[in-house]
Amino acid sequence: MLILDAGAFVAAERGNREVLARVKRERRLGLAPLTNGAVVAQVWRGGHGTQVPVAQLVASTDIAPVDGRLGKRAGMLLARTSTADAIDASLVCLARDGDDILTSDPSDLLDLVRTAGVHVEVIPV
Repeated sequence: MLILDAGAFVAAERGNREVLARVKRERRLGLAPLTNGAVVAQVWRGGHGTQVPVAQLVASTDIAPVDGRLGKRAGMLLARTSTADAIDASLVCLARDGDDILTSDPSDLLDLVRTAGVHVEVIPV
């Protein structure tokens, strides 16, 4: 599974070919990339003009809700890492062994990933 943080959407908005190619490969396998609603809130500004690539990526991405269950899991992960970025923690809580996370902040996610105990590849974009 390909998981997208806000940096992946920003990279797509800027025409980053690597991000677009990874998403295209995922779609060819019959899979949709995954993110959550909090990440969408970070990047969504209406989907017009320069945001058209963001709108297209959002439309082709599964968006998990940040509900009470995910919020509690993310909060516990933050407590264990003594960090404060709830959106990053909620994204890591979606990850399963073997997933890839596209991010513009790999160092922020690596500690969360290690503490969560999931074996994922954190890929800088």
